[in-house]
Amino acid sequence: MKSKCIAIVFLLSLSFTSCDAVDDLLSFTITNEASIKIKSSSPINLPSEIITPDVTTNSSAEFQNNKTKASLVKDVKIKSLKLTISDPSDKTFTFLKSIHLYISTTDSDEIELAYQDNINSSGSTIDLICTDARLDQYIKADSYKIRTQVTLKETLTKDVTVKAKMNFKVTADPF
Repeated sequence: MKSKCIAIVFLLSLSFTSCDAVDDLLSFTITNEASIKIKSSSPINLPSEIITPDVTTNSSAEFQNNKTKASLVKDVKIKSLKLTISDPSDKTFTFLKSIHLYISTTDSDEIELAYQDNINSSGSTIDLICTDARLDQYIKADSYKIRTQVTLKETLTKDVTVKAKMNFKVTADPF
């Protein structure tokens, strides 16, 4: 009886492990970037909105390179979102209290993508907390919009340009 239980546990653990291995084989990362310009005229301690130009996706090419297509995508989630100040080059994130990024398309509702509150960074790069939202319809689209909401904790004397590097984990079936 004891050996039957051990065999069953072994087979179950083997099947779970093999599912994870197959899932990993069918997963890949798509990276996109957006530029966010925070104006020096933004108010302190009040949220202000920043709309970025549409982000053109290279999803079709990425799907093709990974031997799949949009109709076979099962799941897309944001894996990481890193902000880096690109201008001025000597600026740090000490001016920023909070930031929230939202994603939308012309055919899909806006949802929160990533955020960071109570920012206490003296560096020029920060990692945001990514939501667990399913992003299939946004990444399959030709382009999407990123809306940013920032709250400043100090006055900016000049505009600050921030690059947002977004890594999306895609799980799909092969052709």
